[in-house]
Amino acid sequence: MSTSDNIAISIEQLGKQYRLGSDHSSYRTLRESIVEVLGAPLNRLRGPKSSPPRPSPAPGSDTIWALKGVSLEIPQGEILGIIGRNGAGKTTLLKVLARITEPSEGQVRLRGRVGSLLEVGTGFHPELTGRENIFMNGAILGMSRREIQRKFDEIVAFAEIEPFLDTSLKRYSTGMGTRLAFAVAAHLETDVLLVDEVLAVGDMGFRKKCLGKMQDVTQAGRTVLFVSHDMNSIRRLCRSAVWLDQGRVRAVGGVQETVSQYETSFLGPEGRQATRVERHSQPHSPKWFSWVALANSQGEPTRIFSYGDIMRLSLGMAGRAPFKSHYVEWFITDQFQGSRVAWGSTRPLPEGEIPGDLEEITFTIGPLNLAEGEYSLFFSMGVVGIVDLDIWHDAITFEISCSDPHETGFCYTTSHAPVIIPYNIELKKNNYL
Repeated sequence: MSTSDNIAISIEQLGKQYRLGSDHSSYRTLRESIVEVLGAPLNRLRGPKSSPPRPSPAPGSDTIWALKGVSLEIPQGEILGIIGRNGAGKTTLLKVLARITEPSEGQVRLRGRVGSLLEVGTGFHPELTGRENIFMNGAILGMSRREIQRKFDEIVAFAEIEPFLDTSLKRYSTGMGTRLAFAVAAHLETDVLLVDEVLAVGDMGFRKKCLGKMQDVTQAGRTVLFVSHDMNSIRRLCRSAVWLDQGRVRAVGGVQETVSQYETSFLGPEGRQATRVERHSQPHSPKWFSWVALANSQGEPTRIFSYGDIMRLSLGMAGRAPFKSHYVEWFITDQFQGSRVAWGSTRPLPEGEIPGDLEEITFTIGPLNLAEGEYSLFFSMGVVGIVDLDIWHDAITFEISCSDPHETGFCYTTSHAPVIIPYNIELKKNNYL
């Protein structure tokens, strides 16, 4: 591992093992747990010899490695996205880094103070007011009382809870609690900030505000590790990403490349090669479609998109049309309902003309205002009122992985409707009631 001064987090062969099922012999009293927590700082000062040996799993017991052989070096000021399926080990990694969970093997070196926001409401008490919870939660996160007082007004303003500051937390909505929790953690002057999927329950405006705050944190030279299932947020916020798969590092590197690899994995072994599909059978026509390929707005091959993404559709054509001009059309079909949901054509070109010996054409389609689900593309080529040269049904499929136009955490699917038209909501209160 590197010993460079600009490395904020160094992780070497980290592993965390859990035992499946129950083990009644390992139950502890509340008193024992409290004594262990309060004594942890003293034990760390005494050194590793004072720590009791970690018990090994009983022979023949069922165990699972939530993390295994994880090695990473994260530079100071980096904003790293951590992605992967449910159960991949993302939260476990952050809990180890936050010293909430002890690793089973390997080691972690962190430079500076660490702040974490792993679960909404952690360190909050429902019977205390918002004001009291700010001081209590700040203390849990390592802030001195003077530091909390200095940051207090900024925290309240950011959380937008001033009218409810002296109301008990149990009266807060989930969104208000989220705002308060994030505001406290984000304003703690830490060197490393760990954030785990806490924006999923926030409203659109506050989520954008949080993303902006995390960008400000990194510009100040602090390091952020951000776990999220929202690939759009990962792409917008992060410069690099690590993909965890069954507790192991599957890929690490630039955010665009790593996220594309992760999204492509959902297609399976065959799908990874199918961002370009070759036409194997030639129709009886002088001009025909020979291949099709899909890519995102950056030109990276993919068949997985999100609501609002741009698709680059490239079509290869062979042969020569026996006419001066012809047209090419594409259709998007909803796999759930089997109906056409979108159409495009070369006809907007001047007089609809494209050369008879055209070999390739690319359509830039979007934004894709489509619901989450699977879709199919088919193509048609011909001369208006004269002849159909070729029709290629179900040429290639693609997927809309997330459709959350209002960024509320609610995802539209094709069971609602395949096309999502952007809309706003306005409420009018009846003043007579």
